[in-house]
Amino acid sequence: MIILAATPIGNLGDASRRLVEALEAATVVAAEDTRTTQRLLAALGVQNRPRLIALHDHNEKQRAAELVELARDEDLLVMSDAGMPTVSDPGYGLVVAAVEAEVAVTALPGPSAVLTALAVSGLPTDRFAFEGFVPRKPGERRTAFEALVREPRTMVFFEAPSRVAGTLADMAAVFGHDRRGSVSRELTKLHEQTVRGSLTELAAWADAGVRGELVIVVAGALAVAVAFPDAVTQVLELVRAGTRLKDAAGEVSAHTGHSSRELYQAALAVRG
Repeated sequence: MIILAATPIGNLGDASRRLVEALEAATVVAAEDTRTTQRLLAALGVQNRPRLIALHDHNEKQRAAELVELARDEDLLVMSDAGMPTVSDPGYGLVVAAVEAEVAVTALPGPSAVLTALAVSGLPTDRFAFEGFVPRKPGERRTAFEALVREPRTMVFFEAPSRVAGTLADMAAVFGHDRRGSVSRELTKLHEQTVRGSLTELAAWADAGVRGELVIVVAGALAVAVAFPDAVTQVLELVRAGTRLKDAAGEVSAHTGHSSRELYQAALAVRG
């Protein structure tokens, strides 16, 4: 069978007994980075030295069929560098191929940056949406956030430290400056930190520079209490009072939950 094995996201003490036992017994391991896996084996004191096969974003499509066939005859342990394989990491394509080939798939649960950041965020945890890595390009990033303006569930994102300030600024502009959020960095590690506040406050904090692995959690949208036509009217009133159309659409979007882009386009159509 194929065994998806969760690995520590920082603290080696989070490695489960089942993970160590699986590594001791494994004959073959498909690893996102074989060097990282070798270091993990040494750090956990595992004496076994299984055959390591690289499985990453650039070769998964080509290797999936081969690995599925291998898993028919012996257990294949699948590991990413940190956390659960397939969750913003390699492995999804392999699982799909295994399911289609009727090869059994199971998992060894373990650390999750998504759930850990959500749990400590101070935001609602009963319903949430994991959005993965934020798009790199500012235009694509804004478009992605626009599509989530009305999302009522708490949202979880991954982001690189070099881009987090710009991302939080865009989130504040699209979701609303007062929307609540949190940024967790270096989860389970020595310098673990979670900062909570409005998206504007978080953007100002990140502007000074942030290091480490990051997870952003953003509160979901409140229920829309203003009908869309009335929201458009509010936009037009602000414009008549001297506010730029783009800014007016953003301001009304922040307190009604309607998309600023849709408000902008509707108000533009009314103005002719």
